[in-house]
Amino acid sequence: MSAPLYRHIKLFLGLGLFLALLVLLAAVLVASEAGLSLWQQLQEESTWLLYSYAGGLGLFILLSIFILWQFLKPTKQNRPAKTPTPPTEEVVKARIIEASEAGVDVAAAQIELEQLSQRQAAGEVHVAVFGDISTGKSTLIKALAEVDDIAIGVEGGTTRAIQHYSWHTPAGDKLVLTDMPGLNEATGRLDGISQEEALRAHIVIYVCEGDLTASQFTELQVLLDLNKPLVIAINKSDRYNTEALKLISDKLRQRTNNKADIALVKAGGTEEVTRIHSDGREETITRTLGSDLASLKKTLQHIIDTHSEILENLRDSTVFMLVAHKLERSENAHRKTQAEAIVKSYTRKAVVGALAAVSPGTDIIIQGYLGISMLKELCTTFDVTARKLDMERFLDLSQSHLGKTTPLLLAVIGNGLKAFPGIGTLAGGIVHAVAYGIIFETLGRSVIQTLERRGELLPEATANSFKENLSENLEARTQRFVGLALEAARNNKP
Repeated sequence: MSAPLYRHIKLFLGLGLFLALLVLLAAVLVASEAGLSLWQQLQEESTWLLYSYAGGLGLFILLSIFILWQFLKPTKQNRPAKTPTPPTEEVVKARIIEASEAGVDVAAAQIELEQLSQRQAAGEVHVAVFGDISTGKSTLIKALAEVDDIAIGVEGGTTRAIQHYSWHTPAGDKLVLTDMPGLNEATGRLDGISQEEALRAHIVIYVCEGDLTASQFTELQVLLDLNKPLVIAINKSDRYNTEALKLISDKLRQRTNNKADIALVKAGGTEEVTRIHSDGREETITRTLGSDLASLKKTLQHIIDTHSEILENLRDSTVFMLVAHKLERSENAHRKTQAEAIVKSYTRKAVVGALAAVSPGTDIIIQGYLGISMLKELCTTFDVTARKLDMERFLDLSQSHLGKTTPLLLAVIGNGLKAFPGIGTLAGGIVHAVAYGIIFETLGRSVIQTLERRGELLPEATANSFKENLSENLEARTQRFVGLALEAARNNKP
């Protein structure tokens, strides 16, 4: 519904309410007229009663105005969500100390901070060079840094690892050029290592050969979202005339909302040419191509000269984001390790508890208590509120899914016992214990999966995960839990 139409509807409803109040007021006046004789008597006999009546009528009018205003007053506009503030050095250092005290491996985050300090001390400008495969990234860096040890190939994908090269600008600034793997190798997108290098860099260069394809623009958008100085280097620009280059440049500026500088370059390199002689003989020769990087050098120098302090602040803030991200990954890994240990512990308790059941129904009481306790501990580990209704709902749904799978589960367990001769009278209890072990392990893993992905215990989603995972690797899991149950039974563990 459009905003003007909505306002008109509210206005008509408000007028209708106002008219209804007027009708109600008229009814009150008619009633007052009918009681005029009483009114006159009140004037003659009781002054306070007269004032009470007049006061009540006034309150009614004020209340009517208040109700009408509440209905017609403008609604408050929802404020847009604030952009999260990038973490500062003090914040990430405090988080590292806190995580370390909790037993989290913080080595990766600490190394990233140390490398930042080293780069700050070196006073270097780091430039990450990205682009689709075979667009000339390595050739461009070779020409810019004047080195010969970069692998250049006619087939795509010759840059397989991240490499760093130094180049001093004519003004004396030292740049560290980072040659990145082609963006469409493997996943076709910016992978984790490339993303980290982009965050560490002061400036980003994206190499292309003209206007961008849809996939290239998606990749470029990832780099633009870093909010760092970005240069689009149009390589092999000598293939276009002046008018075509202007059209390509204007279109790129438009597509990037003027957030990127454009540099026209000719990286040079080599090309293979087949020469056919007069006698029909073919000869393949390698020809060296000239380079022209004046536009790129000028653009880089301009960014350095005009944004020196901003460059450092931008790079530092994004590196702190990278540190926070690495710390978060370590915390998640630590949390998952703790959760898996909890599941393993409660699964063992469930197996032992099933063996200890002495009468029908006793094991249900034992396992029900263990199930709730396990869910509470898992939720605490993931810092999620453990609501009793959600836990009970999840266990009820899991029980309903279990009913259809139980025959298959017991059949697989019974078949698995054949690999353990000599069980004898223990067989019935072992089957029971193994079944509970598989059930508890699946319950725990399903809860971990949901808490990791959703950040809360969703009964329906977790129960569906339990249903899908219950029959996974039944044979192997049966063998493992039979061994555990036999060990517990032989040791007479209660």
